[in-house]
Amino acid sequence: MTDPSFEKRSLPLLFMLCILSVLLFILSLGWGQVWINPLLLFAGSEDPAVKGEYLILLEIRLPRAILALIIGAILGLSGAVLQGLLRNPLAEPGLLGVSASASLGAVIALYTGLASFSILALPFSALVGAAIAVFLLHLLAGSRADILVTILAGVALTTLAGALTTLILNLSKNPFAVLEIVFWMMGSFADRSLQHVWLSLPFILIGGLMLAFTGRALDALSLGHDVARSLGVNFRRVQLLSIFGTAIGVGAATAVAGAIGFVGLIVPHLLRPLVGSRPSQLLPVSAAGGAVFLLMADIGVRVILPGKDLKLGVITALIGTPFFLWLLIKVRRKEVL
Repeated sequence: MTDPSFEKRSLPLLFMLCILSVLLFILSLGWGQVWINPLLLFAGSEDPAVKGEYLILLEIRLPRAILALIIGAILGLSGAVLQGLLRNPLAEPGLLGVSASASLGAVIALYTGLASFSILALPFSALVGAAIAVFLLHLLAGSRADILVTILAGVALTTLAGALTTLILNLSKNPFAVLEIVFWMMGSFADRSLQHVWLSLPFILIGGLMLAFTGRALDALSLGHDVARSLGVNFRRVQLLSIFGTAIGVGAATAVAGAIGFVGLIVPHLLRPLVGSRPSQLLPVSAAGGAVFLLMADIGVRVILPGKDLKLGVITALIGTPFFLWLLIKVRRKEVL
């Protein structure tokens, strides 16, 4: 049974995280090499005195803030779902190989020069890579979507996509193209437009809705498969919603922002002690927490080295790697005891 105190904490915590995400969203709009009042976004571009600042807010900072919000939410949500489904604290969205496949699609667009034809060519190619990964994942895992087979299929896809990406880097004769590929793979919200937002938003929303519907079923699964089956839980349906919801949402996120790791690993673990391990309570809190985490990280990128193009994926990796090692040691100690 879940401690009633956790149930009383989850709603206030969710409310606080939502308020914090709104405040960080506003701060993200205003923060940059020059502070701009976010309220100018509602002033319009008619006044010549603020036209330049209005355009900066609308075309540069607003897409960046929106992407940090929605991508942080889908990464945090998918991490909580996969950890609940697999009952493994080390599970995270990159486990399915979709992120690596989306990155491969973007790398191919950069290598072939396709990305130079349109601003949407690169994210669209990454989405195609993610879609192919989803198809192959379903093909390899089979209609039963067995968890172990799905994980092994995801590992295989990640390895293959990584090998092909490395091959492309080796074959590339243009050092500038190699540099552009490496920078994109580090993950960033810089230089993104509202077109990137509109391209990724429908997929992230669809993936998020699929994941949100798994909460009650994951509650039952946390009691054991036999108990869940006696309560009428369709395990195959939960697997499909979890796997493909993650694939669609995270694939779209990677398509527009590059590889941003560890968010889905860190956020659920930080929030689980506050709301308990019941998935139906942890999922919405993890989504809000992911948005807060990525908004803070993106603001941190601009604060730490304001004159440099520090990549967001570097920050999340620097935070996430020690956290992962600490978590791994903690899990090993539990197994020994």
